Amino acid sequence: MLTTIEYTIHAAKIADFAGEAARGYFRGSLGIEFKEDESPVTQADKGVEALIRSYLAEHFPDHGIFGEEHGIEGADRADMWIIDPIDGTRSFLSGHPLFGMLLGLLHDGVPQLGVIGMPALGEVFIGARGAGATLNGASIHSSNQTNLDRAILYVNEGEKIYRDYPQTFDRLTKAGQTRRFSYDCYPHALLAAGHVDAVVDYDLQPYDYLPVSAVVEAAGGMMTDWQGQPLTLKSDGRVISAATPELHTALLALVNG
Repeated sequence: MLTTIEYTIHAAKIADFAGEAARGYFRGSLGIEFKEDESPVTQADKGVEALIRSYLAEHFPDHGIFGEEHGIEGADRADMWIIDPIDGTRSFLSGHPLFGMLLGLLHDGVPQLGVIGMPALGEVFIGARGAGATLNGASIHSSNQTNLDRAILYVNEGEKIYRDYPQTFDRLTKAGQTRRFSYDCYPHALLAAGHVDAVVDYDLQPYDYLPVSAVVEAAGGMMTDWQGQPLTLKSDGRVISAATPELHTALLALVNG
């Protein structure tokens, strides 16, 4: 079993070469396919995940791997890496720079390490359980904001929330001192760095929220489902990130009416 520092070094190496690979595809000529749920997948998604899987298979042959594009290998293993090679494929294929690369390490299903790589921005956020969080190697921490009325709130996947939970959406549009509508992983990374106080997100998969939760929590924040339960591989994809317990409590009350 490696130390946290050793795992973090490997994670940083992966973020570096995965980011370089993603930039090689970005704003280029992409072969685009659509999955059964109509979400797009590009050559970049498949290529970047293949590179990460190759590295993990070489360095951690006894670990499982769960990736968005190529599924699960070693599902019964205690240690499992989880990969989203291009988080925000629609942003990526439209030339928008706020796509990410997500990587997490789970032990018995619990996130131990998370990476949010932002290749087009040159930013890498890494968080490890019990060891804090960093941005490009410098320590970061969530804000100390406790009052929702004064908070900077990001609402991700707003149109889906409006479609399925219109009353919740209406409450969200009136919450916070400043609110923004967004997508994908970057608002959660901004929360970990103390720039954003709260994020409400929806319709995510485990490879979307588990790596991110490790970073948010290592930075001092909280990230749960909409019922306040810890996130697992079986969570329903509705999540809340908050800088403080007080904000988290307020957001739970808000989304649940």
